[in-house]
Amino acid sequence: MSETTDRSGQLEREGDIAADYLEGLLDIADLDGDIDMDVEGDRALVSIVGGDIEHLVGDKGEVLDALQELTRLAVTRETGERSRLMLDVAGHRASRKTALTALGTEAAGRAKETGEAVRLEPMTPFERKVVHDAVAAAGLTSESEGVEPHRYVVVLPA
Repeated sequence: MSETTDRSGQLEREGDIAADYLEGLLDIADLDGDIDMDVEGDRALVSIVGGDIEHLVGDKGEVLDALQELTRLAVTRETGERSRLMLDVAGHRASRKTALTALGTEAAGRAKETGEAVRLEPMTPFERKVVHDAVAAAGLTSESEGVEPHRYVVVLPA
């Protein structure tokens, strides 16, 4: 068995553990919702969809971030290895990723046009990663500055 196949199996196992954990939480909270699982790149993706679950996102995604961390801890407890699992609720992260990609592309365009660094608002680690990826795809570099929870992306001109 190849290392890639082995890693894929490990990520599927993480997704299964996360799904069981989240189904238990939904049952305890008496919430409807279905669990979807996928593997993208080097992480398991687990989504809660359907039902009245938007409140599981919270203001600026704080509840979603907390649920993700709890789910990662549950997976780590079962596997003995740190999980990079990504949790989405009601498509929030997917929508946010689209908006952040556009923001990163637009900031890269401004930096190219003006020749000056573009500083963005503070973001979560997930949000910064999406912006960094968009800036790199536009052919520029970026870096994170500041201290959590006030870290932000700076897009550097060429």
